[in-house]
Amino acid sequence: MIFLPDDIISFPPVEKANRVGLLAVGGNLSVETLLLAYKSGIFPWYSGDEPILWWSPDPRFVIFPDQLVVSKSMRKIILRNEFEVRMNTSFEKVISLCAKVKRKGQPGTWITDDMQSSYLEFHKKGFAICGEAWQNEKLVGGFYGIQMGKCFFGESMFSLIPNASKVAFLSYAEKFFQSGGKLIDCQVYTPHLESLGAEMISRELFCGIVKENC
Repeated sequence: MIFLPDDIISFPPVEKANRVGLLAVGGNLSVETLLLAYKSGIFPWYSGDEPILWWSPDPRFVIFPDQLVVSKSMRKIILRNEFEVRMNTSFEKVISLCAKVKRKGQPGTWITDDMQSSYLEFHKKGFAICGEAWQNEKLVGGFYGIQMGKCFFGESMFSLIPNASKVAFLSYAEKFFQSGGKLIDCQVYTPHLESLGAEMISRELFCGIVKENC
């Protein structure tokens, strides 16, 4: 395991990650560090009682433009306009709800107060973005992540009512790919994201695509 200084200016090669993808410990969550991490195929993921942990798993779970799946039932929900989809109007609320809304099989959250503060600053610099699903002027679902060049790095999503976050994410993903986006990074496997078309690729291929398109 590699320990990073607080004033980190570089990450070790991703090939140094262990078998579960843990690459390094420590460092900071400044905008500059986060930019360097995502461009290098690395992301932070840790709980509140841990130091900052940096990950680069192999394989990586991603969605390509021609693999995005919008089911017939989901397309009907989108077309019925049950939700109003907005972008980047309530980033602080979205990331707070991603941290607070409980998920089945997940006892706590990895989106710590420090993480929220850092990604809010990342948002103010134009890199962290969010998609939102509104119903009757209430925020009922959404997601946030990092958009850099032609790559989007998904971080988390929440729903207060069924399908809200799916509608927000799929609406964004379709427009992102239509405008020339090359890859959506889902980081690690979940059945939900697999149903939307995500697939495993090697870390080497992933990092190559990111380097070319960020």
